[in-house]
Amino acid sequence: MYQWRKFEFFEGKYGGRIRIPDDEIRGKIECCSSGRGKVVLGCDDGTVSLLDRGLKFNSQFRAHSSSVLFLQQLKQRNYLVTVGEDEQLSSQFSAVCMKIFDLDKMQKQHEDAEEGPSTSTPDCVQILRIFTNQFSEAKITSFLVLEEVPPILLVAIGLDNGCIYCIQGDIARERIKRFKLQADTSITGLEFRVDGQVLQLFAVTPSSVHLFNLHIQPPSGQIIDNIGSDVRSVAMSDRLELIIGRPEAVYFYEVDGRGPCWAFEGEKKFLGWFRGYLLCVIADQTGKYSFNVYDLKNKLVAHSVVVKEVSHMLCEWGNIILIMEDKSAICIGEKDMESKLDMLFKKSLYTVAINIVQTQQADAAATAEVLRKYGDHLYSKQEYDQAMHQYIDTIGHLEPSYVIQKFLDAQRIYNLTNYLEKLHEKGLASKDHTTLLLNCYTKLKDVEKLNLFIKSDGGGGENKFDVETAIRVCRAAGYHEHAMYVAKRAGKHELYLKILLEDLGRYGEALQYINSLEPSQAGVTVKEYGKILIEHKPAETIDILTRLCTEEEPAKRGTSSSTYLSMLPSPVDFINIFIHHAQSLMEFLEKYTGKMKDSPAQGEIHNTLLELYLSLDLDFPSMSLTNAGENGAVISKGRSNGRTFNDQPDVSEEKDRRERLQKGLNLLKSAWPPELDQPLYDVDLAIILCEMNAFKDGLLFLYEKMKLYKEVIACYMQAQDHEGLISCCKRLGDLGKGGDPSLWADVLKYFGELGEDCSKEVKEVLTYIERDDILPPIVVLQTLSMNPCLTLSVIKDYIARKLDHESKLIEEDRRAIEKYQEETSAMRTEIQDLRTNARIFQLSKCTACTFTLDLPAVHFMCMHSFHQRCLGDNEKECPECAPEYRSVLEAKRSLEQNSKNQDQFFQHVRSSKDGFSVIAEYFGKGIISKTSTGQAGA
Repeated sequence: MYQWRKFEFFEGKYGGRIRIPDDEIRGKIECCSSGRGKVVLGCDDGTVSLLDRGLKFNSQFRAHSSSVLFLQQLKQRNYLVTVGEDEQLSSQFSAVCMKIFDLDKMQKQHEDAEEGPSTSTPDCVQILRIFTNQFSEAKITSFLVLEEVPPILLVAIGLDNGCIYCIQGDIARERIKRFKLQADTSITGLEFRVDGQVLQLFAVTPSSVHLFNLHIQPPSGQIIDNIGSDVRSVAMSDRLELIIGRPEAVYFYEVDGRGPCWAFEGEKKFLGWFRGYLLCVIADQTGKYSFNVYDLKNKLVAHSVVVKEVSHMLCEWGNIILIMEDKSAICIGEKDMESKLDMLFKKSLYTVAINIVQTQQADAAATAEVLRKYGDHLYSKQEYDQAMHQYIDTIGHLEPSYVIQKFLDAQRIYNLTNYLEKLHEKGLASKDHTTLLLNCYTKLKDVEKLNLFIKSDGGGGENKFDVETAIRVCRAAGYHEHAMYVAKRAGKHELYLKILLEDLGRYGEALQYINSLEPSQAGVTVKEYGKILIEHKPAETIDILTRLCTEEEPAKRGTSSSTYLSMLPSPVDFINIFIHHAQSLMEFLEKYTGKMKDSPAQGEIHNTLLELYLSLDLDFPSMSLTNAGENGAVISKGRSNGRTFNDQPDVSEEKDRRERLQKGLNLLKSAWPPELDQPLYDVDLAIILCEMNAFKDGLLFLYEKMKLYKEVIACYMQAQDHEGLISCCKRLGDLGKGGDPSLWADVLKYFGELGEDCSKEVKEVLTYIERDDILPPIVVLQTLSMNPCLTLSVIKDYIARKLDHESKLIEEDRRAIEKYQEETSAMRTEIQDLRTNARIFQLSKCTACTFTLDLPAVHFMCMHSFHQRCLGDNEKECPECAPEYRSVLEAKRSLEQNSKNQDQFFQHVRSSKDGFSVIAEYFGKGIISKTSTGQAGA
């Protein structure tokens, strides 16, 4: 007690001592209570007075006719419960009764000189006799009311004979039950203890402390201490502990017995509990009273003042109210936290300040500010370890840079490391904090702590630090294994591989790691680091890429073939990693096409393979041009797949070139099957590649598939391959097989302009020209006349045969002309005869029905006769001759219609071997005729 510091954390309110008005409150104050913003006083004249803030008189009413012994203001409802003496109506009933007043219902009354100036009285909702035949009368020493669930009340009344009368229920409606508890001697104090559903009652006597369990039926009791108290110095703490004051000390009790005690000398007249403080009114041996406020947790006296003889102590309005015997009173209130802390800071009592803010559950920001000031104080005294301990407790409220700067300046790397560790543990570290902490570990070379830091997590498998920052710092400091561990655990596959490949050069391990990843993630990492892997481990990298692009069969995945193919990555996505390794790219694409026949990207894949197959030195020019700006390097003509070529290719290179060209031709053919109109590659690109690399076989195949026959023979002409040229024309110039006979004319023209002796080839060409009658002899003579090396003997036999053939044709035409002239003359004679002479019809039977011809009859100039009835309505044309006549008219009409289609006429002229014959045919059919200037004569 002597070591406890004394502070003035409390101060007097309302200007010091307050006087309770004697004019209104005339009797002696017997009891008091507080609640709902009022102080209630009960006097020995039976009146009850209500006081407002500052103990100002509010109202007064008479509760009992004789005296008010006990009262209690309820908190949940504005009810006042009183126990007092009224006039005794008969000897059978006691004068002591309990009343319940509803303070919200005031009844107007006339002014009464004896009762004072108040003109209102609260409604008395119930009057209840305490003592009955079953509960014998005794002196009441204690009174306590517990508000259960409204309107249920539990009233405990302690008597001097050791009995405790309990009344429970809705007392206002007198729906109650009574029961009795028994202690050993006179009851000096009662306190309820409510812990959830557990309801207990402490009862104090001069010789013992009892605990009754009221939550069970019937209630049971036990003695928890054999020492009690003679005075009513009993209270309850906020931790549900019973407080009893005895002359030698203040004792705390829990449900299992006596707890801690505090040795405060003097007779404890009153005990109370206020916001974690113990309140004591103590009388010393000389009879002087002092009021002390104790902070038990921090072991300090928060307030101490000498007072007059105290009659009552209560708390209301956030203040402590002491009422003296002379009806004076003092109000004591707690100072604000800032004032208390300033008082402690001036005395450098930082530990006390910290305890106070923690005890009074101040907000975290205020607590952190106290800790910061304490830390600054210790730092100024160069007590860095203790200062850091305080700063650590401010994490989350104090800016970390404030602490970091201090310890960087003091070069206290150990303390700084500790602070940064705590910062990460609470998940409040930034990237810069992670960098600084890892730098501290590396400078201290504390591998054990570094391991502990990077291998720990904040719960739930999440890291307490920024992963990328940790990896970067560990790499810079040479702790590659630690960086790899962090990257792997955090799923930073790209960073993990970056360390393996760029820092450690462990390519095999990198490939194994990629192989263990999910296909989607593996594809991402290969795109990132495939160039390095292809350079050092080409075969293994190709195997991984092939597995990624052709992983499973559709049946295993349970999906359709098209869906399965669309889910797999495309080889085109990985082409960029082969920028300097065309040979590896070719191997990869060949493996892929060997496994996947219907890839969505097969067109692009075939284009790339063609470019590789047909290139002169296995170069990849399109990639070189595309990626030169990105990678800063272009594949040179003399370098491929990491090898340098000499100016003259050796035998193996030439063999490799032939093999690749053969692969290219096979790809051109296999990717353009007969059933497809378009190939599975870009035709224009394929032609360009064949032209650039002088790949004749490829060009011939493409031109032939595209039906560009003239370009095909142009290739043979350019190569002066006469045998191949004639062989190609035999295959492509046959009209019966869908060929183009005009190719022979182009070949003849080629030989005519050749300028060298090619008699043998010309004779063979003339054979096919003559067979199919492709060119007139005059054109053949004009074409071959341009070659000075050819003699007339080359075409002598051809000309002789053509002349003989033409002579025969002329003779046939002459005979046909004579025949047509004779037929024409006969037709003209017949027409003249029809116009000038009469015709005699001698048919005796109808041509239609073959019955005897009778009148009426119809005779036609074609010498057919019919019954009129057999003709019906069609009397103008012979039914027998009409179909033939109509077919002639239809043919004529068609010819006239065709004469208007000029495009068709000129198309026939251009496509015919003899345009003159086409024009003659049109004239012969009457399609081309003279322009008529008038109408035709009859």
